[in-house]
Amino acid sequence: MKCSALLGAFLSSVFLMSALQAEEVPAVLDIPTLEKDFVAAINGFDKAKIIDQFGEPAKADDVKVKNTGKIVASIWQYHYINTAADGSYYATTELDFIDNKVVQVVFINNDGSEGADTVKKYDLLSKPE
Repeated sequence: MKCSALLGAFLSSVFLMSALQAEEVPAVLDIPTLEKDFVAAINGFDKAKIIDQFGEPAKADDVKVKNTGKIVASIWQYHYINTAADGSYYATTELDFIDNKVVQVVFINNDGSEGADTVKKYDLLSKPE
């Protein structure tokens, strides 16, 4: 009886210690967030792994074949997930996918909310004044 009580107390303390440690220790990120490390590592991860770590993208656009509707490329945007070398965050990170693999990463210093109507338009055919 004494042994079972000691064993129960021991197991309870081990369980309590592991629960406390789990709350104190942040989860280890598989995909680094520092810009250069992110670019070096991101090609090894598919969409599912990226969603596992960062959640659904803030904005996602698919490029489809007109006749079949098959998705051939995707453009995803996340906000404030990557840091520059100085520790500051990029407002937007764009991930461009082909065949479920990242082929390009773009770091943007705005949130991407500017629409076509707010962007200055240039007429490349006219001569400058």
